[in-house]
Amino acid sequence: MSIIKEDDLIDSVADALQFISYYHPLDFVNAVHEAYEREESQAAKDAMAQILINSRMCAEGKRPICQDTGIVTVFVKVGMNVQWESTKSVADMINEGVRRAYLHPDNVLRASILDDPAGARKNTKDNTPAVIHMEIVPGDTVEVHVAAKGGGSENKSKLAMLNPSDDIVEWVKKTVPTMGAGWCPPGMLGIGIGGTAEKAMVMAKESLMEPIDIHELKARGPQNRVEELRLAIFEEVNNLGIGAQGLGGLTTVLDVKIMDYPTHAASLPVAMIPNCAATRHAHFVLDGSGPADLVPPSLDDWPEITWEVGDSVRRVNLNEITPEQVKEWQPGETVLLNGKMLTGRDAAHKKMVEMIANGEELPVDLKGRFIYYVGPVDPVRDEAVGPAGPTTATRMDKFTRTILDETGLLGMIGKSERGPIAIEAIKEFGAVYLMAVGGAAYLVSKAIKKADVIAFPELGMEAIYEFDVVDMPVTVAVDSQGTSVHITGPAEWKSKIEAQAIEIK
Repeated sequence: MSIIKEDDLIDSVADALQFISYYHPLDFVNAVHEAYEREESQAAKDAMAQILINSRMCAEGKRPICQDTGIVTVFVKVGMNVQWESTKSVADMINEGVRRAYLHPDNVLRASILDDPAGARKNTKDNTPAVIHMEIVPGDTVEVHVAAKGGGSENKSKLAMLNPSDDIVEWVKKTVPTMGAGWCPPGMLGIGIGGTAEKAMVMAKESLMEPIDIHELKARGPQNRVEELRLAIFEEVNNLGIGAQGLGGLTTVLDVKIMDYPTHAASLPVAMIPNCAATRHAHFVLDGSGPADLVPPSLDDWPEITWEVGDSVRRVNLNEITPEQVKEWQPGETVLLNGKMLTGRDAAHKKMVEMIANGEELPVDLKGRFIYYVGPVDPVRDEAVGPAGPTTATRMDKFTRTILDETGLLGMIGKSERGPIAIEAIKEFGAVYLMAVGGAAYLVSKAIKKADVIAFPELGMEAIYEFDVVDMPVTVAVDSQGTSVHITGPAEWKSKIEAQAIEIK
C-alpha cells in the first residue's frame, strides 16, 4: 500500500501544466523537423519553420507555445491499494492543481473556460474545472496523463456511427477535408473505434497521449489490424495535400493513433479528434515518495532553424493603408505588417453586430482598419502582451458581411480558411484576409510593441485591443478578388502527389 499526499498530486498537476505550456514533447519537435526537411511546398515549409522557431523560443523563455492554453484533460489510473492523505476528492485536488498552474505569476496562462456554456458563458477566471477521466486499477500507484487541448483543434472532433460493413479509412479520408485547417496541421489524429459513442470519443482523446512512432511502425511493418489502419490512414490523409496550416504540402499528419474496444454487432462507432501544432501532454506516476519530477529537455535537442522572409516581401504601414493598395496584394504573398491594428474575436463581434442592429454607435471606428482575431495571454515582466497567436477565422464568418458593410473594415487576420459566405463578402467589399501561423504565438507576440484595451474590457481576453506592431508576418490567404490559398494550395499539392504516385508505379 502507498500513501499519496494531497500536495503531491496538486503540485504534480500544477507543475505538469506549466511544463507542457512551454515544452513541446521532443517526439513532436523531431517529427515536425523531419517533415520540414522533406517538404517541397515553400508556404508549408515556412509555416513549419515558424512553428519550430516558436517552439524553441518558448522553451527558452518559458512562455506558452500557443495563446490558447487549452482546456485541461486528465486521465487518472488509481491503484486499488492507494490510500489518500487528504480530505479532498481526487477531482478537487486536480482542479486545485489546474488553478495554481493557470494563475502562476511567472507564467500566467490564459483562462478560457466558461461556466454556464449555453447561457451566460461566464469565465471561471482560473481555467477550472478540468475534464477528468478516472479508472480504478490493480496496484499501489497513481498514473496520470495531463493534457491541455486547444479549442481550435477540439472543435474539429468528429463522431460517426458507421455500419459494420463500412470502410473506416474511406470515412477518415472523406472527413478530414471537411475539418478545414482550424486544427492547425501538421498534427496528429486520435481515433477511437468501437464501444459506444462516448467510449469511442474518450479513446480517441486518450490515444493522443502516446508518443509519435509512425516511422518506426512503417520500418518494421504492421503486426495487427489496428497497425494496418494506422499506416493506411496516415498515407491517405497525407495524400490529400492539405499540408501545414492548410496551405498545401506533403505533410498534414505526423502520426495516427488508434484505440479500440469491443462493440455491439450492429454498431461501428468511430471517433476522430485531431491534435494541433501546440501538442501538449505529460505523463507521471505517483508512488508515495513525493511529487512528480519532470525533467526539462535540453535546448540542444531543438533543431537550429532560421526563417527569412526574402527580398520579395511586402512591408505595409497599417496607419496609411488604402483600399487601392490592398487590391495589389497577391494570394500567397508574404506581408509584414507595421502600425496599429485592432483585435476582436467571437464575443466582440457578436456584441458589435448587436449594437449595429440596435442603431448604437460602436466604441471604435473600424473604417479602413485591420482586425486581428486573437485572445492574447496576459503579459508578464516587460512584455507588451503575452503569446498572441491567431484564433480560427471561420468562427467569425457569420459576422463578416455585416461588419464589412456597416463599418468599412478593410482587412482581417486569423488562422485557417474562410468559408464561402466570408469569401463572397471579402470579394464584394474589396477587403482582404491575412493568415498568421497557428502554433507560433510567442513568435508573433514579439512583433507587438504596445497593447491597450480600448473597448469591451468586461470581455477579458476577448476585449478589443489596439496593437502596435513591427514586421508581423502574415500571408495573403484571401485576396480582394476572393481567391483563397486554402482552396488553391491543397488542390495543387493533391494533384502533384497523385502525379508522383503515378510516376512511381
